[in-house]
Amino acid sequence: MRRRSLRVRVALNFAGFGALVSLVLTVGIYLAVHDLGQRLMYETLQAEIQDYFTRLARNPQAMLPATLTLGGYVLGVEDPERATPPALTDLGPGDHAMEVDGFAYLVRVVDRDGHRYAFLYNETLHLERERHFLSALLAGVAIMAGLSALGGFLLARHVVAPVTDLAARVAALEPAGPCQPATSSPGHDEIDELSHTFDRCLTRIRDCVERERAFTADVSHELRTPLAIIRGAVEVLEGDDGLSRGQRERVGRIERASHDMADLTSALLHLAREQNQQTDVPQQCSIAQVVHDSVAKHLGLMEGQPVEIDLALDQDILVPVERALATVVVDNLIDNALRHAGSDRIRVRLEDNRLLVSDQGRGIAEGELEQVFRRHFRGGDSDGAGIGLSLVKRICDLHGWRIEIDSQAGSGTTAALVFAS
Repeated sequence: MRRRSLRVRVALNFAGFGALVSLVLTVGIYLAVHDLGQRLMYETLQAEIQDYFTRLARNPQAMLPATLTLGGYVLGVEDPERATPPALTDLGPGDHAMEVDGFAYLVRVVDRDGHRYAFLYNETLHLERERHFLSALLAGVAIMAGLSALGGFLLARHVVAPVTDLAARVAALEPAGPCQPATSSPGHDEIDELSHTFDRCLTRIRDCVERERAFTADVSHELRTPLAIIRGAVEVLEGDDGLSRGQRERVGRIERASHDMADLTSALLHLAREQNQQTDVPQQCSIAQVVHDSVAKHLGLMEGQPVEIDLALDQDILVPVERALATVVVDNLIDNALRHAGSDRIRVRLEDNRLLVSDQGRGIAEGELEQVFRRHFRGGDSDGAGIGLSLVKRICDLHGWRIEIDSQAGSGTTAALVFAS
């Protein structure tokens, strides 16, 4: 029922209610008519019995009733003109319903003056009329259900009109766009209450949006100063001729990290503000270059660790995406592989319009595999914050990419990033 429109549901409920009421009335009418018919037949039978005994008292030769509807027999007495049906011979005093010679009869047996009499009323025609009457009642139920459905469908338009209007208003609302508050009708019915509930909810959403905008604007502004300080300090260090080669490499990594931090801040603000509706198409980003830079960055961070990175860039893939977003995705995939690789190596391959990052580490348990993209989810042996893969999933959904994780506990993990064709 919930998959159908509200108008259809109202019509079906009308039809069901009409059919139910009609069925109850039909059952009641039929039982009343049946009981009335039984009473009338027994009253007729009793009247005929009294009439016969009255005639018998005046004339011992009075004839028993013998018509198509009524009949009478003296049980245990042979009548050469009318043979007593065998089915009547063993009946005791009282009322009976039975079939004699293919016809349905009501039978009343009475004892009088040492004799036992059986009086019969042929109810075959009455039962036939009852069947026709029941068929007419059932046809009425079907007609009533159809008329109820039609009436319900016609009335539903007026019943659901306020709901339809409210749905159209809600669909046209934008969290940041202007809207007029719902007006209260004199009756102040449930629809008015629902409208005001939506208005209150929209007000809260707008407040949240404004707070988020203020937060992102403040973060964007406040992070510029520490990043500028870091870059200034790096420039001063790079101008120091007394630095050794290893120290210059470390300073270089700090400089690259400061640039990455600025790009990452821009990417995260881009996601937080949901600016995926922008009209400017980003320039083509080289995924091979992003992978190469990410591997180089992680190699610098892995000095002294036994993990190796096997890099294979068979082809380059150009995608219309901001480089900062692509860097976030690639960095997270490589970082996760390094965290779980143990003392082995990881493989990073770019081929067939997809990026594959594989490790031979401890893998992911089957029960956890379906939850790895859920925000703040961490596996039993994870030391992360549970944010990286959820952020990767958001970026992939934003750009129509597909991220797949294939893993078995104890057999390593392979992450496949499939770019939109």
